[in-house]
Amino acid sequence: MGPDGNWAGSRLPTVRLPRLAATYVLVLRLPRPAAIAVGQLGTFHFPSGWYAYAGSARGPGGLDTRISRHLRSPKPLHWHVDYLRVAAEPVEIWYALGAQERECVWARALAGLPGALIPVPRFGASDCRCLAHMVHFAALPDMGAFARAVDDVVLQERLDV
Repeated sequence: MGPDGNWAGSRLPTVRLPRLAATYVLVLRLPRPAAIAVGQLGTFHFPSGWYAYAGSARGPGGLDTRISRHLRSPKPLHWHVDYLRVAAEPVEIWYALGAQERECVWARALAGLPGALIPVPRFGASDCRCLAHMVHFAALPDMGAFARAVDDVVLQERLDV
């Protein structure tokens, strides 16, 4: 990332994903601790490390459109994850196709993985009763352990930046 907070040399990660409904986990790496204002939630201290954000993509363009928006920079800040994305680099996308509402189950599974911490209560969970839809890890979380926890076929896409 460049000194202006944007990707160095305007290199944004690109990936082609299905234009179908899906549930996903966006894995981000925050290289250094940061104080980040997250919309109306307030300002929070984010430790460096790895963040896994559970979301759903059921609108037009499905997963491809939603993830493309998450990867784009700059952009209007709408979802909680947009605020973290200003400072954090996207690393991986884990996803399962289908219109089933898995987002909350996936968020609980993330929170149950070894080393999981929830640094910002209600992050990404303003429209449900979950504690949060974003979890912090000191090390890259294990996609295999996550897939076993949700008992689902989870696909993975690595982002090279």
